[in-house]
Order: sequence, then structure tokens, then C-alpha cells
Amino acid sequence: MLALREAIVESYYQKFGVDLDPGQVIVTSGTSPALLMVFMALLEKRDEVIMSNPHYSCYPNFVKHLGGTPVFVYTNETNGFALEPETVRQRLSPNTKAILINSPSNPGGHVMSPENLQGLAAIADERGIPIVSDEIYQGLIYSGEEHSILEYTKNAFVLNGFSKLYAMTGWRLGYIICPPGCVRALQKIHQNFFICANSFVQEAGIAALKGPQEHVTEMVQTYNVRRQYMLKRLIGMGLDVRKEPMGAFYVLADARKYCSDSLELSRRILNEAGVAVTPGIDFGNGAEGYLRFSYANSLENITEGMDRLEAFLEKELEG
Repeated sequence: MLALREAIVESYYQKFGVDLDPGQVIVTSGTSPALLMVFMALLEKRDEVIMSNPHYSCYPNFVKHLGGTPVFVYTNETNGFALEPETVRQRLSPNTKAILINSPSNPGGHVMSPENLQGLAAIADERGIPIVSDEIYQGLIYSGEEHSILEYTKNAFVLNGFSKLYAMTGWRLGYIICPPGCVRALQKIHQNFFICANSFVQEAGIAALKGPQEHVTEMVQTYNVRRQYMLKRLIGMGLDVRKEPMGAFYVLADARKYCSDSLELSRRILNEAGVAVTPGIDFGNGAEGYLRFSYANSLENITEGMDRLEAFLEKELEG
């Protein structure tokens, strides 16, 4: 729908000051298919995509599915597990076809700095290698200013959607903002795989973007209360969080003082304490020994979960 694409363009202009054309926007049935479509347009066999380690688990899976090679850049918690331009330059090769970023990030909940975004954009412009920017958690930020890669380069594919900021997870509505020269290729892929996103869902997307935003502000404030509470509890239990997460709704905590096998530890926490956490190994070996916690739940349930987890960890120390 043109009206939805126009609303998306207006949203990015209001938030980031970037001038886009509605023709650059492709509306999709969710953001994960959007990412797969972008890789289908960019990659041939043995082509490479540079990404951070840790990373959202589907990123390398999509690249491998298409016969490409994910090239991992190991990052560290002190800078929010962010890709740094100079490290990325060291991993460039003639086969590099994209640099994948995610801010605010999953699993860490961290927000990339303007300096890092600008540096990566410079690589994109110098080398003609596009940035693929997963901005699905855009808007869920608790301190400072938020930025889009589109503020720094036009050589970028931006992925976004409605599942996080507007709590529309089951509606399956996403979009791609792409360079003008790539629109037709993505349209062909989308037409053959999906035809279009459901029309009534697109109407809901228009309502979300153009309607009152007070509920979004309230939701972000509520998340922030939960975030601060969870951080205080986790640190109090002896789990290390070396850089405070300022976005999304996740905390990635270092649990290696208890167990270096995050899958085994998460299984035991689930079976013995009745608390579901995600093992860091799910996000690459760069997060092994970490556990990801989500505060996308009520404060009451988070409190109960933290109490159970604390009791479990106390027994671990005693044992």
C-alpha cells in the first residue's frame, strides 16, 4: 500500500531527518523474510557477509542457506559487542558483499555509537559494499540519541517492522528500505515468494504509525523500569554485565563464574528453578558462558523469576 510506504518514509524523516522516496520501501510479511530477500538479491555462492559474534542466530543461517559464508568479527562486551570499523576493514575480501549490523541489538540490547556507524558507512561508500542494518528494535532506547545507518550512507538496506515497537509480533509486518537501484530485484523476489503482505495488516501498520504515540512512550518507560530492576537483581547475584544495555529488551549477562557451558546451565535453570533463559551459545561462540534475559514480561513475573534464579545460584555457590 502506498499509504503505508508513505507513512514509513515520514516516520524515518521525523526521527532521523533522512529524505526517502516511498518507492524505496518494500513492505514484507515480517522482518526475517525481508532479511532473507536482501541476501537473495546480494549473494551468490561463496560470497561473504561480515557480521559480529555474538549475533542474532538466524543471520548466519540465512547466509549459509544461500551458499554464502558468514565472516565473524569477534566483539567484546566493553563496547557493547559492536562492530568496529577498523576491525571490519581487516576482514574485507574480494568476496565481501555486505556488512550486517544490528542496533539496538539482540542479544546484547546495545546501541551502536554514531562514530561506529559513520565509520562503517565510510567503508560502504569507499568499497561499494552495502550495509545491511537490522533496525527492528528502533525506538526501544532508554538513554541518549538513536541513529539510523541512513543518516550516514545511502548504500544501505534497512530492515524494520512493527513487532517490537508496536507489539505486533503475530501480525507479521515488516519492510525494507533499499537503494533505488535495488528495488526491482527485491520486488521480483517478493512477488514470487509472498505476493504481498496482508492488506488488513498493512492498514494496521498505517494506524500504528499515524495514530497517537503516547502508548509507545508509555511502553518504553515501562520497559525501562523493568530493565533497571533486572540489571540490579542480576548484578546483585554476581552475574557480570560490564556495559549497561540501553536498547531493545534484553540483558546479556556473563555467567561463567557458575558454568562455562551456557546450554547446560540454562537447562538446569529451567528444570530446577522453572525460569526460561536463552543460552549464549545460541548467538555464537562469542557469547558462550553468557545467558540472555528478556524483560518483555510483567514486573511481577520478572520479580518471581529473579527470586527463583537467585535461589538457584545460591545453591550453586554452596555446592
